Amino acid sequence: MNFGRVLTAMVTPFTDEGELNYDEAARLADYLVTHGSDGLVVCGTTGESPTLTWQEEYELFRVVRDAVAGRAKVIAGTGSNSTREAIEATRKAAQLGLDGSLQVVPYYNKPTQLGLYEHFKAVAQASDLPIMLYNIPGRTGVSLQPETVAKLAELTTIVAIKEASGTMEVASEIRRLTPSHFAIYSGDDSLTLPILSLGGSGVVSVASHLVGPQLQELIQSYAKGQHDQALAHHLRLFPLFKVLFVETNPVPVKAALEMQGWRVGRARLPLAPLQPSSRQVLRQVLEEMGLLAEAKGSKQMATKVS
Repeated sequence: MNFGRVLTAMVTPFTDEGELNYDEAARLADYLVTHGSDGLVVCGTTGESPTLTWQEEYELFRVVRDAVAGRAKVIAGTGSNSTREAIEATRKAAQLGLDGSLQVVPYYNKPTQLGLYEHFKAVAQASDLPIMLYNIPGRTGVSLQPETVAKLAELTTIVAIKEASGTMEVASEIRRLTPSHFAIYSGDDSLTLPILSLGGSGVVSVASHLVGPQLQELIQSYAKGQHDQALAHHLRLFPLFKVLFVETNPVPVKAALEMQGWRVGRARLPLAPLQPSSRQVLRQVLEEMGLLAEAKGSKQMATKVS
């Protein structure tokens, strides 16, 4: 399974009343796949999965699937800290005809490495859907160790990992222990270039909501051996990579999309709206990068994707 190079960790749009805005989700998905995204990760961290019901998630999977109509991979965030729930959700995603599943390390439970292995193995054996592991210890409280990743990579349907530990030592060890066809994706935009240098495949990105084509150029430049050009792209985009995490993701990127005219709404509680001081810094970076020069959001779009 080749998921592509730039996978957007898609935000979940809400109405002013806090309900899912499926029409806006369809419009945004269509926009993303025509602006640099090879795939969309739906209902991941950036998609506010902790505050979504399973029914909302299933409907969002269907809406995004129909909106992109086979033009990009759709990867469903079906992970859970309940193995039974993860299995049920992954089977449902497979029935919907999606292209893959993002499986986050179980959070709060703090399982051992053996527990993590058995959890992911059970999910992998429950369907034929290709699985991308998701290691993000800063949110889950547990790190999936490279040795465990290597053991899981022996399973046919576990084909990739979104590595968001933030340390190149972990990424290096995963690359050393896994076969070359096992894909490593950066879970941080700012670490895309370093991950590529370690044999990575691409990025599961937040910034690609705003600079998808530019991220494609960065990765393609590196793939062609144009390393100086790739570095230039990285340094040009670096201020955006940083400011999108000025507060908890996805609060800043949702604010940025709203500034562009998208009706994505505020994040659901317990995430609070972006603070005025952070909003000012975000707007300044967006203006300096020319990302507010042309409104791109649905308020300026006449075509409705359904």
